[in-house]
This record gives sequence, structure tokens and C-alpha cells, in this order.
Amino acid sequence: MMTTRSLLLMLVACSPFVVPRPVCAQLAGSKPNIILVITDDQGYPPIGRHGHPWLQTPHLDALHDGSTRFRRFLVAPTCSPTRSAIMTGRHPEKNGITHTILERERMTLKATILPQVLKTVGYHSGIFGKWHLGDEHPYQPDQRGFDETFIHGAGGIGQAYDCSCADAPNNTYTNPVIRHNGRFVQTQGFCTDVFFTAALGWIKQQADARQPFFAYVATNAPHGPFIAPEKNARRFTNLGFGKEQAGFYGMVENIDENLGRLFAKLDEWKLSENTLVIFMSDNGMTGGGSGVPGRELAAGYPFYNAGQKGLKGTTDEGGVRVPCFVRWKGKIKPGNEIDRIAAHIDILPTLAALTGAALPDNQVEGRNLLPLLEGKLEGWEDRFLFTHIGRWPTGADPDQFQDYQFAVRNQRYRYVGPNGPGDKSGPSLFDMDSDPAQTTNILADEPAVAARMHAAYDRYWQEARPLMVNESAPMSPTKPYFVWFDQQKSTVGIPDWKEPLLQ
Repeated sequence: MMTTRSLLLMLVACSPFVVPRPVCAQLAGSKPNIILVITDDQGYPPIGRHGHPWLQTPHLDALHDGSTRFRRFLVAPTCSPTRSAIMTGRHPEKNGITHTILERERMTLKATILPQVLKTVGYHSGIFGKWHLGDEHPYQPDQRGFDETFIHGAGGIGQAYDCSCADAPNNTYTNPVIRHNGRFVQTQGFCTDVFFTAALGWIKQQADARQPFFAYVATNAPHGPFIAPEKNARRFTNLGFGKEQAGFYGMVENIDENLGRLFAKLDEWKLSENTLVIFMSDNGMTGGGSGVPGRELAAGYPFYNAGQKGLKGTTDEGGVRVPCFVRWKGKIKPGNEIDRIAAHIDILPTLAALTGAALPDNQVEGRNLLPLLEGKLEGWEDRFLFTHIGRWPTGADPDQFQDYQFAVRNQRYRYVGPNGPGDKSGPSLFDMDSDPAQTTNILADEPAVAARMHAAYDRYWQEARPLMVNESAPMSPTKPYFVWFDQQKSTVGIPDWKEPLLQ
């Protein structure tokens, strides 16, 4: 029976005049450890539980079953834009991101980003894998709040462009050279295995020190080139897939194996009950996921695309919809599915609320998703999410591209702009509830809906346009990763990375 004293204590704890405690706020302010795993170009379809007909992903399937899942989690069509939105809580164009290369992948230095936000409430942050938000020194993650950095350069291992965006020279997926806290090291093994091993070693250090942590595990897989460990690729070549397809699917199954390693260690180290894990991807599936020659699974797609229209690089649902699984044993309901649209811009405000951190002033556009994770759907208002492919020619006037290759999404509708001046079909409107595959343009039937969505997009563009700070940036005459690598190699050399003992 509740005593008078315990009743009074509960009422005081729930009073609006004191700092709320988890007894009332539930997830808010609970301060768990946080692990965010983001894969590159995987998209929504390549997961067994999403109906994929030939992939075997037992650990992703278990994560799916043990998580609350966002059924319509939306991101940008390409890499850097999504990553900037996660880091800032606002749409990519407002971060200066209008491309993935050519100095337009650099996230504005005026933003306060996720690890800086979490640091205010005592978190240590580590990044393992892909950064892709600027390879020049001021833009690197160790200058922007991350305490531990274990990364490759550019948008992928071995990439190099005629600008600052470049990885270490001649780098490879197997035995890659990695920049560890500002110093290049020579690793051994396949890149995804290496990134998870490094992340696990750092997580164990934080746990032993009882230090709350944020681990950002950002694999470059299954981004092209489509190279998987032989043991993973062999199953697909034996099934009749080509080399690239076997590489793509093999990388996905290798990611799955590493997720199994991660969850086994969290259980072994007794961290599962105090660690929130998010799994997602950065954009829609790449075309590397093509299937068995001559075997067509859906209209126009010789591969499995989960009934969606579009792939990476498009503003259709298939270009921007990704999995989002959120697991916290004992705290977040397993098997629950949320149908409200959610997005990359919601990660920062959600984690800020979870940890009790204050939001940066005048920056965040996303929403705190904790009420949805707690099952509180009432009062959740509809909203618009905005997408633009960007990637217009360097030096061009962005305003000339405003009305092409964009999309606006709310809970029910997707409004898609034309592909370019030569696209005479004009914009399209799709009812995503009744027509998730976007087969029927209903703009003529719902002109008022389209007009409201276009007006909202126009307002967004006017807000974003002054923040596109990289449009006139000159191309860097040097590739910083090349310069730093050559300097280190000629002075102290490239030491072997000392792999952590995961005991």
C-alpha cells in the first residue's frame, strides 16, 4: 500500500517546478550509453525481415524483432547530406551541404553538432568509419567534439577527387590505412570488421571507466566498389550472382555478422540494459543490389526493392527511406512499429532529450521522438520534410535549380518535382497511404494539397539559400589526407594498429 510519505514524494517528483526525473519523464533524461550504427548505401530492402528473398541477416532480423521500429524513416538521397542532418538536427542545405564532393560536402563550422551537445552532459564520443563532412583540418571530427576518431577520408575508402575530398592514397577495403586520432595506422582485415573491432575496444574502455558514451559506428559498406570478404561473397557467386552483386550482398551479410559481435559483447559486458542502440542507413539502396540475371522481381527492377519506387540519388521513397531500429532492453518496447514519419533531423533532438542536454540555439528543426518511442501518439502534429538532390554544377546559381529534383513529404503525401527543364511532365503528387509504390500521379485530383506543399518548400528554400555557404568555395589545391599521409610516412612512418583485446 502506498504511504502518505511515498505519495507526497511522487507528487513532488512530478511537479513542474522541479527538474523532472525518469519516474515521470520515463526515457527523457535517463542518460544511457548510445550506439548509432549507420550503413552506407544499404537502404531499406536488404534485410531479411523486410522480405528480402536471398539475403540471410539473422542478427539484423533479431534486432528488428527486439526493437521499436520506424516504418517510414526518411533521410537524404545521398551520403553527406544525411550525415550532416544527423549531426545538426536540421535539413542538409542549411548545413551548407549541397553535394558529396567539390568542397560542398563540408559541414558549416557555425553549427553545434551532436558530440558537442552530448559533451555538455558528460558524454565521451567516438566515431568509427565514415565521416564525409569535410577532410580539411577544421572540419575533421576531432575538431568538432569527438574524443575518439578512427576514420577514413572522403566518402569511401580509396576515393580521391580534384578537391580536398580524398582518402589516404591507394587505400583498400582489406587492410586499410585508417586515421586514428590524427595519426595514420595500418590495420589488418576487412574494413567493416576493423571498424567494429575498434568501436568495441573503445566501448569497453568507456564501460570500465563508468563513462557514459556515444559510439558512432559508420561503416563504408555496402558502398561501392562492391568488395566483400571471400567467405561472404562466395555464397552469392555459388548462387549465380555476378562479382559486383556478390560483393554488395556479401558486405551486407558481413555487417550482419558484426552486429552479432556487437550485441554479444554488450551482453557479455552487461551493457545491454544501459545502452540504447540505433540502426539505420544513410540513403536508399544503391544500384549495386541488382539480382540474378534474367530474374525480375518487380516491375522495372531486376532486384528486390521492397515495393518502392526509386534508389539512391532520387527523391522518390526508395531513394530516401531507410530502416530505423531503436533497441534498449527493458526500456523500449520490442516489436513495436511506429507509422508516423520521422527523419534524420530528429536524431539530435531525440538524443538531447534522452540525455538531458540543451539544444543549440536557433538551429534544430527536428523533433524529439521519445514520445513516439513511449507510445504517446496523441497530439503528434503532421509536418513537412524537404529533400533536394543538389549536385548542380560548381559555380552555378542554386536558384536556377530550386524547382527541379526536389520533394516534400508529409504523413500522407509525397510531392515530387520534375527532373529538370527537359521534363515536361511537371511535378507529381502521390498518396503514400494508398499508393506506396508511387504508381499514380494524383496532382490533378488534389491541386490544393500540391499547392500547400510547394508553398512550404518555397519557404524552406528561402530560409536555406543564405546558409549554402560552400557554393563559391574554391577547390583546394591539395588533398589533406595525401599531404598528412606523405608527411607522416616520410618522418615517423605508418605504424601497425594495435588491435584491442576484447575480453
